[in-house]
Amino acid sequence: MKANVIEAALPAHAYDVWHDRAVFHFLTSAVERKAYVEAVLRSVKPGGHVIVATFGEDGPIQCSGLPVMRYSAAGLHAEFGEAFTLLKHEKQAHRTPAGNVQKFVYCYCRKQFC
Repeated sequence: MKANVIEAALPAHAYDVWHDRAVFHFLTSAVERKAYVEAVLRSVKPGGHVIVATFGEDGPIQCSGLPVMRYSAAGLHAEFGEAFTLLKHEKQAHRTPAGNVQKFVYCYCRKQFC
């Protein structure tokens, strides 16, 4: 299936794990980010795992010519809210094929049983 994650009709409570490496930071409007979080809330099972990696606070301000958002672990977790418990976070320096270093932050959360 090929779709825009903020527009796709994902099945309710269908996924045990949601893993996003480098999509969320491209969502620069509050409306897009809210739609993304609602998609995660709707489609991840209660107790399911959510792993999201975005550019860190010291990461690039653009990627592939597009503007991006940058986050601290607390800031990224705040986007998802109280429905997700932050279990772990870490920073990573990613070296691109061109040799540039991009700073990432990873957050690992569990969706609440509600």
